[in-house]
Amino acid sequence: MPKSGEFDIVVYGASGFTGRLVAEYLAQRYGGGELSWAMAGRDTAKLSAVRDEIGAPANTPLLVADVDDAASLKVMVDRAKAVITTVGPYQLYGEPLVAACAEAGTDYLDLCGEPAWMRKMIDAYDAKAKASGARILFSCGFDSLPFELGVFFVQEAAKAKFGAPAARVMGRVRKMQGGFSGGTAASLKATMAAAGKDPGVLDLLRDHFALTPGFKGPEQPHGMAPAYDEALGTWAAPFVMAAINTRNVHRSNALLGHAYGTDFIYDEMMTTGPGEQGEAIAKAIATAPSPLGGDSGPKPGEGPSKAEREAGFYDLLFVAIGKDGKQARVSVGGDLDPGYGSTSRMIAETAVCLLRDGSSVPGGVWTPGAALGQPLIDRLVADAGLTFKVEQA
Repeated sequence: MPKSGEFDIVVYGASGFTGRLVAEYLAQRYGGGELSWAMAGRDTAKLSAVRDEIGAPANTPLLVADVDDAASLKVMVDRAKAVITTVGPYQLYGEPLVAACAEAGTDYLDLCGEPAWMRKMIDAYDAKAKASGARILFSCGFDSLPFELGVFFVQEAAKAKFGAPAARVMGRVRKMQGGFSGGTAASLKATMAAAGKDPGVLDLLRDHFALTPGFKGPEQPHGMAPAYDEALGTWAAPFVMAAINTRNVHRSNALLGHAYGTDFIYDEMMTTGPGEQGEAIAKAIATAPSPLGGDSGPKPGEGPSKAEREAGFYDLLFVAIGKDGKQARVSVGGDLDPGYGSTSRMIAETAVCLLRDGSSVPGGVWTPGAALGQPLIDRLVADAGLTFKVEQA
């Protein structure tokens, strides 16, 4: 049940690149007064400049808060029903805000793709959030919302076709244009650094069920090598975000009472086409340096131009395989750059959905798909530029 608060939503990190996009979307979509929201960060002058640049109303409230100042975080979360945070890497900057929200009963939404840190937060704050009523939602952007909801959607198609959910689902990236965010790259580097210091972090990163404490399902495909996909008749290559998306899908299944079964198997890869050419592309992708590594990508706070964001898109395929080998297929698409344009709209609409359609969702650490399901799909289709289509039923 949402708590009372002066503001429906506070965007924390609103002067950063992605936070600015979230604030800009809220100003454009909900600027008519139907939603009360505020911008928050460490520097009032920067927030004021961004407010003016994005065309937000001059009276949009600006809140000063800093993760190193617990008192400022408490004041911010006490005034909010929900806080959207784009301040990552979350393993470096996230815990004080999670703790403050869990204590105050304030909803928390982020863009986290850091499974080891997420597991730490589940262990530390799930019980407190359940007690206070705070709904803690990680991974409300491109990692992992289209994938988590894609599995949910294809399982609905499977139930209609097979009479039961499928124990085997495949997620495949068919096309994608647009970069990963600088924050995503920084999160990966922080994760690798943490794993170098603590072998337990590496164990969690390897565990497909890292986010389902107390439950271990069947062995899962590792998806780390190019392979010919018999079910689809195409070669497939490793997908860099599978390491977080698959974990969130398994947590979603667990939160839904294992609605997909305790024997559920899920993997993600990128399709590269049939024949020798498809094989060559798959092998090239598998041996290429990670797009999130090195120093050539955007730094946190940087990102593509408006034109580049609007030229981006993604096309995802989800295939449910029934016991008799028959398939149900659905697609999920987005009409903007996945890491920035689409992500900023997704997290904003997830927050709105949680407040307006999620009154029955109890406190605790959730995946957005498990918490909000079809109502969230409906909002993303109506306002965030996503499509969900049944391709083969």
